[in-house]
Amino acid sequence: MKSPKERIIETTFQLFARQGYNSTGINQIISEAEVARASFYQYFKSKEDLCVEFLNVRHEYWFGELNTFLAKEKDSKSKIINAFDFLVYMNGKENFRGCSFLNILSEIPMDNTKILSVIQSHKADLRNFFSELLNDEELSDHIYMLFESSIIESQLFKSNELIEKSKKIVTNLMQ
Repeated sequence: MKSPKERIIETTFQLFARQGYNSTGINQIISEAEVARASFYQYFKSKEDLCVEFLNVRHEYWFGELNTFLAKEKDSKSKIINAFDFLVYMNGKENFRGCSFLNILSEIPMDNTKILSVIQSHKADLRNFFSELLNDEELSDHIYMLFESSIIESQLFKSNELIEKSKKIVTNLMQ
């Protein structure tokens, strides 16, 4: 049996994915997670605090999945190229839901620094992921930008086509 906090986070993921951050209310989360209102407020002071926790959990999950997916790869080049296969894998697993961080970014005011800083931190970690695999900052940033745009385009068109094209471009760039 999952704890109330785990049920809240899981329900939040489902609701944010289905209807977005702004259209999801605390009462709906409490109801669908089947937790008491007091339990919700025991863990989270506000919807904003819940969103920060959700994004932190999502960050750990996403990077855990990425690292597990790439664990069999021996060299940096293979890890980078197969990171694009990871996007295809996640699209299959999550039905092209896109990036939780960018989805929420599109719904919050830019002065919401509490949530914005978590999103920026996630993206900085992803950029660093590529940077640590290469000794070429310009090339790693180029790959990062292709990776990011692949996520958005695949969500928009519900297709892996541009992920596959980006993977070919990256393969050629790294030769």
